[in-house]
Amino acid sequence: MKALINYRKVLIVGLGLIGGSYAEKLTRLGFEVGALVRRRQTLDYALEKGLVAHGRTEVDRDYISQFDLVVFALYPRAFVDWISRHQDCLKSGAIITDVTGVKRSVVPAVQGMLRPDVEFVSAHPMAGRERSGVEYSDSRIFADANFILTPTERNTPDAIELVRTLGCILGFRHIAVLTPEEHDEMIGFLSQLTHCIAVSLMTCKDSEHLAEYTGDSFRDLTRIARINAEMWSELFLENRDELLSQMDLFLGQFTRLRDALAAQDADTMKEMMRLSSERRAFFDKK
Repeated sequence: MKALINYRKVLIVGLGLIGGSYAEKLTRLGFEVGALVRRRQTLDYALEKGLVAHGRTEVDRDYISQFDLVVFALYPRAFVDWISRHQDCLKSGAIITDVTGVKRSVVPAVQGMLRPDVEFVSAHPMAGRERSGVEYSDSRIFADANFILTPTERNTPDAIELVRTLGCILGFRHIAVLTPEEHDEMIGFLSQLTHCIAVSLMTCKDSEHLAEYTGDSFRDLTRIARINAEMWSELFLENRDELLSQMDLFLGQFTRLRDALAAQDADTMKEMMRLSSERRAFFDKK
């Protein structure tokens, strides 16, 4: 908490699932949390539930300039656009961070245009649910999750430590540091590719009647197929080259398994299954 002692006023820009969950936990910890959202209904809900102390539905320079720490819980393009149009509203000396799921297209763009008296330390909370919206806010989603920092040479040690501390107090289990490039490679495989697989499974058969017969394996594998189409299509496109590379990697192994089955090559199938079990065990240990 020491690193955050001078940053007690926190503004959350965008109150969806993640922004709302940040707000809920920080309010509970005694921070003064404000919100900037587009819809009055969203703000009214957050105020009624005590997620935030106050908020605005329009960009208000006098209001925004009060805050020491600003968390942007926006889609990548919307975040970059906000900084381009409204960064003059930010308080001198403020630290800003984000929750965006891609970094190579966001971090250089924001840091390249940002005023020198405001610092941006990018972060990605690896948490979520199948449903989106402030009404599903629940900071318990952070309890067993990972938090990734993607600082650059433009960042100061104090600001990096501030955002690391933010991840700690929000309750994340593990905090990692990657470059924006490393982040997008990892996320392309661990998150975006898995969503692609789940979407593909759910769209390759008319599945309404299958719900009557399915077991846990299909449910577990397709849990993330209930997807926010606007957000995920943007994330896929922003990380297009990396995601295509990861999809090709998957297709190669899927084809190998298919070819082994067609050739009745049990040895290759067993070899792949043994390696699969071996590698999955590392996740169970975590």
